[in-house]
Amino acid sequence: MSRKRTSDIWWKNAVVYCLDVETFLDWNGDGHGDIVGLTERIDYLAGLGVSCIWLMPFYPSPRQDDGYDITDFYGIDERAGSPGDFAELIRTANDRGVRVIADLVVNHTSDRHPWYRAARSSPDSPFRDFYVWSEKKPKEPKGGVVFPDKEDSNWDYDEKAGAWYLHRFYRHQPELNIANPEVRDELAQIMGYWLQQGLAGFRVDAVPFLLEPIGLPDGAVSDPHELMRDLRRYAARHRGDVMLLGEVNLPPMDLRALFGDEDGDELHMCFNFPVMQAMYLALARGDATPLAAALRELPPIPEDSQWANFVRNHDELTLDQLTDEERAEVFEAFGPEEEHQLFGRGLRRRLPTMLNGDQRRIRMVYSLMFSLPGTPVLFYGEEIGMAENLRIEGRMSVRSPMQWSSERHGGFTTARRPGRPLVDAPGWGPDRINVADQRRDDGSLLNWMERLIRRRRECPELGWGACTVLDAGEPAVLAHRCDWDGNVVVAVHSLSESPLEVEVPLDGAEAAVDLFAHEELRPGGKGAVALALEPYGHRWLRLRHEGQRLPP
Repeated sequence: MSRKRTSDIWWKNAVVYCLDVETFLDWNGDGHGDIVGLTERIDYLAGLGVSCIWLMPFYPSPRQDDGYDITDFYGIDERAGSPGDFAELIRTANDRGVRVIADLVVNHTSDRHPWYRAARSSPDSPFRDFYVWSEKKPKEPKGGVVFPDKEDSNWDYDEKAGAWYLHRFYRHQPELNIANPEVRDELAQIMGYWLQQGLAGFRVDAVPFLLEPIGLPDGAVSDPHELMRDLRRYAARHRGDVMLLGEVNLPPMDLRALFGDEDGDELHMCFNFPVMQAMYLALARGDATPLAAALRELPPIPEDSQWANFVRNHDELTLDQLTDEERAEVFEAFGPEEEHQLFGRGLRRRLPTMLNGDQRRIRMVYSLMFSLPGTPVLFYGEEIGMAENLRIEGRMSVRSPMQWSSERHGGFTTARRPGRPLVDAPGWGPDRINVADQRRDDGSLLNWMERLIRRRRECPELGWGACTVLDAGEPAVLAHRCDWDGNVVVAVHSLSESPLEVEVPLDGAEAAVDLFAHEELRPGGKGAVALALEPYGHRWLRLRHEGQRLPP
């Protein structure tokens, strides 16, 4: 394997940072974040070590679903800025070595989209078949509603259209008919347009709903995966280094199918939901066994493909792949109150509040996530330990404005009132947690996170290597190694509140270099190094063989 490919296939060793323009930084003082504000903070992100920014929707929208209800796939919401602002964002990011991807939300539109307005106006409209209709309300299986707190059916009646229409999410988001070739052409054209504007790829929203359409006649979609293959081919013709990251919350083998054939001809990356959920179960138990099992169950993926690992994302922390009993354990540990939970399947909290602000545990969890085989994805504010605001409804609780300073409104806006309330829980607001203060504190989470990111980007073994889970001899400890191109990195993480000692085999290596300390460990009589782990301790080790030159 040539090291040259680490830059060619950039997503294998990237650090992705997800943000919502709406809540990142307001530059014009209207209370809403904007593209100019984000551009002003590109140097902050580049300095942190971020190599890819993922933008949540910034398209024109009534914002009944935080921008995921789109009225124009080719536009920019006027509150966010102008096409010129977007061009300057891309230019500035590229100048700093940062790529930009954006949400591709193409399984539904807003009911205010011109397509839907035309479709509902007449059965003879050329846009009628852009959506899924039924003269009678179809029968539905139980448990098929995504947001049971807001909807009780996937079908709603449109008086003007005189028919029932399909919506897999909210009723104001009618589902597109992906069996229609004209719709598929539009999806490809949307991708082509934004790639032409400078995007390096897309985070594809709700992939299973694209590939498992309901409400269509039998045989309307003969091969669901054909759509993803077509989109990948189309995108690659526009940009050779394009990347498609799929939101796919499925079990491991179903996830594997979304990467495509042996060489990979569908998604380049998939979020690693099984490992994330197993990690929270392991944390709740103080036992690494569920996480070790989840890592061992991951199927081999194509060489150019990648897992996307995360601690938190912009939705509820979904735990739907755990059993009812396992989910109850996680709820009890990290969200015992009813207001902490959502739909009985997930949590509305960010990690720091779930861990009661314990810096030892917080840092151990992020060290663990960054060391897992795959590419780390951060949600804005994680680098400073932001909390959620439970007064914001539903999934939106974790989408409060970024906390830049201890100034009024956390330095997010100069407006009298921000468009969305900031975190105000005692001890968690911007008066205590913000970027400005942490940048000046050598021991802060922000400065520690910057060092962690730098080390992660210096360890292509973690992004490219073959992962092997090791037997650490302690159930509370996860030890794993990643081998690539003759190099080995070993990561050891303790989920225990007590000190522990473990041994890590070196397999003939001369020494183990601690990547976060001035220490070189030599093997003992058994060819292993002894590690003393503090409560929630974590170590990254690079094995050194005789005569081998290692990075500084």
